[in-house]
Amino acid sequence: MNTRSVARIAWLIPALLAALTLHQTFTAIDLNRTLEEGAPAWAEVTRYDRSDRKDVTNVSLDLLVHLSDGSIFERKNLALPYSIGHRVESDTLQVTVLPGSAQEVVITEIGKTQVRIAMSNAAMSFIALIMAFVGVIAWNRLLKKTSAT
Repeated sequence: MNTRSVARIAWLIPALLAALTLHQTFTAIDLNRTLEEGAPAWAEVTRYDRSDRKDVTNVSLDLLVHLSDGSIFERKNLALPYSIGHRVESDTLQVTVLPGSAQEVVITEIGKTQVRIAMSNAAMSFIALIMAFVGVIAWNRLLKKTSAT
C-alpha cells in the first residue's frame, strides 16, 4: 500500500470522530430531554454489580421501574462508570422515565452529571476531530507538494 492510499484512508479518522461527536451530543440531548420532559417514578434495584478491574471500575444495574399508572417497566444492564455509580448504591432510586425516547430511564440523582459527561465527551471528540482534520489536510498537502517535485 502506497503513501497516497494511506493518506486517503486517513480521512476515516476525522469521519469516525465526527460520528462520535454527534453520538455524544445526541446522547446528552436525549438525557436532558428525558430529565426535563419525563415522568418521575421509583425504581427497585434488582441487581447491582460492580466490576473491579485495574483499568476501569464499572457499575451495572437492573431496575424495575414502578410507573404512576401502576405498570412496571424493566431496564436491564444499565452501565455506569463507578465515579458516579457508587452514588446509586441503594435498594430504590428516584428515576425519570420518558417512554419511547432514546434514553427512556434516567436516574434522577445522577442525570445532570451524565449530561455533563456526555457533553464533555462531545467537546473532547470535537477537538480531536479538528486536530485530525487539520493533520490529514496537512499530510495530503505535503504529499501533493512532494509528488509534484
